[in-house]
Amino acid sequence: MTGATTHREVERKFRVHGLFEMPDLAGVAPRVETSPPFEMAAVYHDTAELSLFRWGITLRRREGGGDQGWHMKLPVAGADGTTRDEMHVPLEAGEIGSVPGALVQVVAPLIHELPLEPVIVLRTERTPTVLSGEDGTPLVEVVDDLVTVSHEGRIVSVFREVEVETLVPDDASAQEITAHVSDLLLSHGAEPSSVSKAASALGPRTAEPPDVPEVPFPDPTGLAVDAIRASFSQHVRALIMADIGVRRDLPDSVHQMRVSARRLRSSLSTFAPLLEVQEANHLKDELRWIANELGAIRDTEVMVERLDEHAGHLAHPDDTARCRAVIDPFLEARITAARSSALAALRSDRHQQLIDDLMIAAVRPPVTDAAYASCEEALLPLVAKSWRRLERAVAALSMQGASEPWHEARIRAKRARYAAESVSEVFGKKMRQLAKSLAEVTEMLGDHQDAYVAQEVIREVAATPAADGLAGLSLGLLHEYETAVEMRDRRRFRKLWDGARERARAAGVA
Repeated sequence: MTGATTHREVERKFRVHGLFEMPDLAGVAPRVETSPPFEMAAVYHDTAELSLFRWGITLRRREGGGDQGWHMKLPVAGADGTTRDEMHVPLEAGEIGSVPGALVQVVAPLIHELPLEPVIVLRTERTPTVLSGEDGTPLVEVVDDLVTVSHEGRIVSVFREVEVETLVPDDASAQEITAHVSDLLLSHGAEPSSVSKAASALGPRTAEPPDVPEVPFPDPTGLAVDAIRASFSQHVRALIMADIGVRRDLPDSVHQMRVSARRLRSSLSTFAPLLEVQEANHLKDELRWIANELGAIRDTEVMVERLDEHAGHLAHPDDTARCRAVIDPFLEARITAARSSALAALRSDRHQQLIDDLMIAAVRPPVTDAAYASCEEALLPLVAKSWRRLERAVAALSMQGASEPWHEARIRAKRARYAAESVSEVFGKKMRQLAKSLAEVTEMLGDHQDAYVAQEVIREVAATPAADGLAGLSLGLLHEYETAVEMRDRRRFRKLWDGARERARAAGVA
């Protein structure tokens, strides 16, 4: 999708003084080879506001060395600062000041359509040492860099840095060598650093918060507006990072972005009595639009996996093969069309405007005066309201009834779950336990809904010319299997529901 190659970079940085003497690395690995120094010139690009740096992203065009070209380094979700993903585009993809579109489109949500321009130039004299295993496989690279920083044609600073990169992150020997080298550097006076060379050169502006900063949650006596701000910030950050993941075609990113959109919509619904109606409704409408665009991909992918798996449970292998032979092509065509539509939506002005609006709402939520009451006073009743709606929906369910009321209960359960999650950091353990219990309820009702949708998909496939004869019979057996799964889920739901009611009472919302 991006036209760029990507690899996972795991490295440790150390700042050293100009007269620092590198420790002797002989014996740290079976083979140690130091190469002659060479020079590189890297021009870093960003917006005038340093938007990328503030999100922890670096973008450069580097000449010299074995991997010259355009490089963009991005944080890895759940990893520490030593691990980043590096995207690479060939040098000829763009001159200085002309960032390749393959990279621009990935970070488009973060830059508000501002131009990416050169912000600083780093010239590096690098001395590399490669530490290899017995078989000659390079495991770790240690580079000693003397860096000259230039701005507007003037040299503004010079510093020295040592980097230790684990070339084979999953290899135990590589990890041991990395740790050994790091300990040696520390024992010789090197100081650990988590800041990139360019960020160091540009100074404290790069350490300022991004456009959507992380915001702490208040306690129950704190203001509801602060809890709303913290909740919006959390979910908007998650949506933006998932958006970048979708543009990079990362696994599960479509699902994560859709979930974030749903959480935001749910928060807007939960907090509705405390929000300006017009602005909140606009955001909800736009989030529904993008969630629907993404949903067509995700729902169809899930259905392919589900029907392929369940077809494997049929008694005769021929039935399994016939079902997969007609279902997979039918749904793969839908996925292709849905992916094309979703990517067009992500690249649209409408989506960029939504991202900009969400960033503003995360910093300055569109609240009314009612949001300046305490969390206990203003928020707990809203979670209770969401719970009561779920209780009414569940009361209307019948074990032998139609599927639609069960789907409605699922929607209500999801909203109640997200409502509890949105304030769980405020109200603590009992609210977290309720949110966890509602997550189990939601998952069960989601599987129930998938069973119902699966039956409808099987009917659609059965109506196609490819499903005549024995294929139609096999599809009938799969339809019967999904019907049995739907009824099983109804029985299992009742047990989960009793636990959720207990948690709701303990959390003070029932």
